[in-house]
Amino acid sequence: MNQPVCLITGAGDGTGAATARRFTKGGYRVALLARTEERLKRLEKEISGSRGYVCDISDLDQLRSTVDAVRKDMGPPSVAMHNAAQGAFETILNADPVRFEELFRINTTALMVLTQCVAPDMVKNGKGAIMVTGNTSAWRGKPRFCMFAPTKAAQRILAEAIARDLGPKGIHVAYVTIDAAIDTPWTRPRTYPDKPDEFFAKPSAIADTVYHVAHQDPSAWTFNVDVRPYHENW
Repeated sequence: MNQPVCLITGAGDGTGAATARRFTKGGYRVALLARTEERLKRLEKEISGSRGYVCDISDLDQLRSTVDAVRKDMGPPSVAMHNAAQGAFETILNADPVRFEELFRINTTALMVLTQCVAPDMVKNGKGAIMVTGNTSAWRGKPRFCMFAPTKAAQRILAEAIARDLGPKGIHVAYVTIDAAIDTPWTRPRTYPDKPDEFFAKPSAIADTVYHVAHQDPSAWTFNVDVRPYHENW
């Protein structure tokens, strides 16, 4: 119980799991939040000291109760990473406003609620980190991204507001823009089956960056962090 705790939402087989492994390597116990119990049980076996919690973060009350359970079971998180995300891709004339609000709740409102749950303990301790993973949609709107991009842009601005609010209290907040296709078990076969390895961002490399930023010296904190493969156009 003396080990620090890292809480990760969206604990999938890509960035979430890789980050969990990296923090475990750094001496943390990791709380994994995801909707799929089978995946969580598998990750618990693979990642020493981790503990899975079935949680649909679109249910904000469930998110609150799950973070409370983490605090009781493992202790208050000193690092929280909002990695859960969901997208929908339609033209503006076909976009569903109800679905749009669902995406907003997952991508943005859940970040607010997560922060409200973990930040009080961090403020009390005078230190902590809240990491948020985003993507290029947080910076620009494109055709068929009218539902996804606004939620990620709002997420980025919310993270900045949180950083300015909690930074003086010792809490480091950073927004990691992943400008790349991430090399996951589902990305290659479904979307980019013919792309070479260098086309993708490696989850382990993203995790290394997140870990580094979460442990920056307070005299040189970073907020906006861009990660992309060396050949990516930007």
